[in-house]
Amino acid sequence: MTNREKIWQVVHQIPKGKVASYGQVAKLAGLPGYARYVGRTMKELPKDSKLPWHRVANAAGKLSFPLDSARYQLQKFRLEAEGVIFTDGRFSLAKFGWLLP
Repeated sequence: MTNREKIWQVVHQIPKGKVASYGQVAKLAGLPGYARYVGRTMKELPKDSKLPWHRVANAAGKLSFPLDSARYQLQKFRLEAEGVIFTDGRFSLAKFGWLLP
C-alpha cells in the first residue's frame, strides 16, 4: 500500500461533523511528521473524488486555504453543512476534533 493510500484510508474514516488535523492524519497513517505531505495529497485529489477532504484542516482549528478563495468557501460550506460551527474563522477542535479525548 502506498503512503497516499494510507492517507486516503484514514481520511475516509473521519465521520461527518468531525475534523482531523493534517498531522493527526499523518500519524494515524503511520507517517508521523508528514503533515505537509497529507496536505499535498489532499490538494492533488481528483475533482470527482468522493473522499471527505474537507474534514482535514490545520491544528489551529482553521482552514488552510486563503480566506477569499473558492476552495476555502467550499470547505467551510461543507463543514458547516455537517454541523461544524465557525467563530471568527475558526472551529473548536475540542468540540469537532476527531478521536480527541
